[in-house]
Amino acid sequence: MNSPKLNTLILIQQCNFTMSKTTKNSDKWSTLKIAILGGDDREQEIARLAATTGATVTAYGFPWPESGVTGAALAASAKECLRHANFCLMPIPGIAMDGGIFANENIIPREDLLSVMADDAHIVLGKADEGLANAAKKLGIGIHEYEHDQELMLLRAPAIVEAAIKIIIENTAITIHDANICVVGQGNIGTILTRTLVVLGAHVTVAARNPVQRASAYTLGAKSLPIEQLTEAASGFDMILSTVPAPVITKEVIDQLPTSALVMDLSAPPGGVDLNYAESTGRKAVWARALGRRAPITVGGSQWTGISRIINGLLEGLAV
Repeated sequence: MNSPKLNTLILIQQCNFTMSKTTKNSDKWSTLKIAILGGDDREQEIARLAATTGATVTAYGFPWPESGVTGAALAASAKECLRHANFCLMPIPGIAMDGGIFANENIIPREDLLSVMADDAHIVLGKADEGLANAAKKLGIGIHEYEHDQELMLLRAPAIVEAAIKIIIENTAITIHDANICVVGQGNIGTILTRTLVVLGAHVTVAARNPVQRASAYTLGAKSLPIEQLTEAASGFDMILSTVPAPVITKEVIDQLPTSALVMDLSAPPGGVDLNYAESTGRKAVWARALGRRAPITVGGSQWTGISRIINGLLEGLAV
């Protein structure tokens, strides 16, 4: 296991590498217009960092601080934000069922909106839906997704887990210590959540389809079970926390939980928990979205690490 000092050194080296690549392409960056469309407090930090490259930065659709963001301009509308933009940065949270991106107003990126971007433009975001992908393809706009960028997800995971712990504390009448907790899924977030809960003294069971993930949970000090056995095991859990963006916490599972159980969905849309049904049965149900807002400067900075890597690759003519 790496020491804290070594982990800090690794992060510094990653940041220095990203900055050196940006410096190498500084002349190219200064000719760019970067539009940041939608998001939350994290996008304030992304806008600030984007502006330090020398690019022209416009923003719209996320909370704008009274003091503004150094080097960035707030546009009057989504279309004005995108006008002549070479790059559009959209949020990492998944796109809603109506095609709207995560924003402080309903913004659905389709051909009419995207058509004002520069020729050979690119969109960088967590994950595009079919409507956005089709509109971009018709206009010749490149789509670059980073939802599954493991390095980036790991860098932002600690803030997400901290926020999840806060929500658990606020919505339960028992301690995490000695509680029986089920974590569904063992990806980047699920793994760090499991480790944290074990350290806090919880009795953790991981439900996962992948036997390698279940073995990984064992090494962290948790029990595990195949996700197919979740229903029969549910009666023994004080809380169930899902990180899987697929319908895994169904009515059948919820009916077996104690009525005092906390049911929490940490996954991106469309989510993995039938929250409406859980609420209708009197159980506490929480969709814990946008947890990166817990530490917007840290998480915004980590997202910019991945975004700038993508842009640098495109500026160098690499396949991204």
